Amino acid sequence: MKQDNRKQNPKNQYRINEQIRVREVRIVDEDGSSVMPTKQALDIARQQGVDLVEISPNAQPPVCRIIDYSKFLYQQKKKAKEMKQKQVKVEVKEIRFGPQTDDHDYNFKLKHAKEFLEEGNKVRAYVFFRGRSILFKEQGEVLLLRFANDLEEYGKVEQMPRLEGKKMFLFIAPKKAGQAKKSQQKMDRERREAEAAEAGRQIPVIEEAETELPVNGGLAENAKGFEALQKLREQTEGED
Repeated sequence: MKQDNRKQNPKNQYRINEQIRVREVRIVDEDGSSVMPTKQALDIARQQGVDLVEISPNAQPPVCRIIDYSKFLYQQKKKAKEMKQKQVKVEVKEIRFGPQTDDHDYNFKLKHAKEFLEEGNKVRAYVFFRGRSILFKEQGEVLLLRFANDLEEYGKVEQMPRLEGKKMFLFIAPKKAGQAKKSQQKMDRERREAEAAEAGRQIPVIEEAETELPVNGGLAENAKGFEALQKLREQTEGED
């Protein structure tokens, strides 16, 4: 069985000149488009010393251009290259934690996660449990919930913390441009600051995100983690 040569060779991808055997064609150019007999279009192409190139064979009538075929192929190749360069490649960036990650390491990884999401990449954060540390899996869940809450302005949770073997995973996708919203925590802080300014006094603002994780304890014993869990679950159920 013979294969279609047009698929094998890009130069044969388009019908040109006498290969176009329909009765009439639509000619498109910078001034617009017009329908004419194919013979007339061929005569015009010959007079200009160029080719009649069929660019849309399935249209009624087929769409053609009067252009030098080599120049046309160059333009198509250039457009394809530009489109490929403009395509945004979404990557999945990994962030690894231990069940007892300290604040310094946490904030360092949080900063990188924000950068990844702003660049349009997804983030897969996970807590790796070594040996008996698997007994404190709830502590890892609290850590991941805190992480998701702190990234609320930059990304959307695709998968809540889930244990797979010795790893607990959390998936976060970037928010679309222009859709980032302030977290409830930030809005509450700004409201408190505004109220303090009106009263002519300053009040200390405590960043809940900086609260250290307990070395021991379950999810219910960590207020921030518990509230974050409830909030994320409500958002997930609301979207469903």
